Amino acid sequence: MNRLDTKVALVIGAGSAGPGWGNGRATAAVFAAEGAVVHGADVDEAALAETAATLEGEGRSLVGHVCDVRSTESVASLVAAVVEAEGRIDVLVNVVGGSRHGGAAELSEDEWHRQLDLNLTSVYRACHEVLPHMLEQGSGSIINIASTSGLRYTGSPQVAYAASKAAIIQLSRVTAVQYAPKGVRVNTVVPGQLHTPMVESRLAGQRAGGDVDALLAQRVARIPLGFMGDGRDTAYAALFLASDESRFVTGTEIVVDGGMTARCD
Repeated sequence: MNRLDTKVALVIGAGSAGPGWGNGRATAAVFAAEGAVVHGADVDEAALAETAATLEGEGRSLVGHVCDVRSTESVASLVAAVVEAEGRIDVLVNVVGGSRHGGAAELSEDEWHRQLDLNLTSVYRACHEVLPHMLEQGSGSIINIASTSGLRYTGSPQVAYAASKAAIIQLSRVTAVQYAPKGVRVNTVVPGQLHTPMVESRLAGQRAGGDVDALLAQRVARIPLGFMGDGRDTAYAALFLASDESRFVTGTEIVVDGGMTARCD
């Protein structure tokens, strides 16, 4: 039996920064393959269409919604549309995120606020809108995607990104404890330095002068397993947390990093 049969899942950030398996696209594909009714949202309509086409090529489907997580009204409209269509939301996955280079001395205050809004307040907005429906139905699983940058210094000064991703972990823990008696579970997946399309589209330019191979070599050197995962590794961790197999798991994190954060150096 498929692990998510009868479940309605909302994946926010279901597009991808380019061809390949970003965290959101992979999560939508894995959830659909496991029997979920998947609604996917993204601010980039073209990227969302590519995800839908990917799922269609696998004999699956995605109900797409254009949504800007920086807008309270946009997130509220998204959640209302899913509830109107399906009557419930069983699983919420918050994937959206992005980094900007800079420490506290270099990063502007405006960019600090933009980073926190995109990475952290977006998670609050989605939880704020979805939680009342989960509480009413007496069940639900919320999965927030953080980053090992919220646990360790991972090789690049990106203070706002790191701070926001660390805050997601604690937001998830507090929310998990508060709503556990109501049947709602909240957990975090913490991906490490994966080879997602973000490497080619943004990170290589920010950190390696556009040299993708050099950046990949730097990242692999930090990983004890000796290779980089991709968005599918994040998706399979989220799948466990979305399924009833994790019925006794809440308020915790699954770190998906090939052992990187366990190293001393």
